[in-house]
Amino acid sequence: MPREDAIDYVEFPVVDLPKAKAFFSALFGWTFVDYGPDYASFSDGRIDGGFFLSGAPVKPDAGALRLVFYKADLEAAEARVTALGGTITKDIFSFPGGRRFHFADPNGSEYAIWTDQGLAEA
Repeated sequence: MPREDAIDYVEFPVVDLPKAKAFFSALFGWTFVDYGPDYASFSDGRIDGGFFLSGAPVKPDAGALRLVFYKADLEAAEARVTALGGTITKDIFSFPGGRRFHFADPNGSEYAIWTDQGLAEA
């Protein structure tokens, strides 16, 4: 049941729908349901969303929001992103409460992955 006042669905603009589906399926294990050649929905078990065909990638530096995903093993996630054709745009760095890196998927859209694991003891 949808929760009142919670983010309920998120849509990603993508330049190449098949390439985006392959990347996110391999990186996060998402499955997709196609709704024609220009749209596919997914569920990650926590939130539902979709990918729609767009002429431009997501660029936070140009004013788009940055979606941040969670992975416990940040170094393995970084290696997986590059193995799948993604590009690291900001190497792993620490911030209060965690560590993260930024990356572009093979479509050029930018995201981040963070973890609360592997923090130095204070």
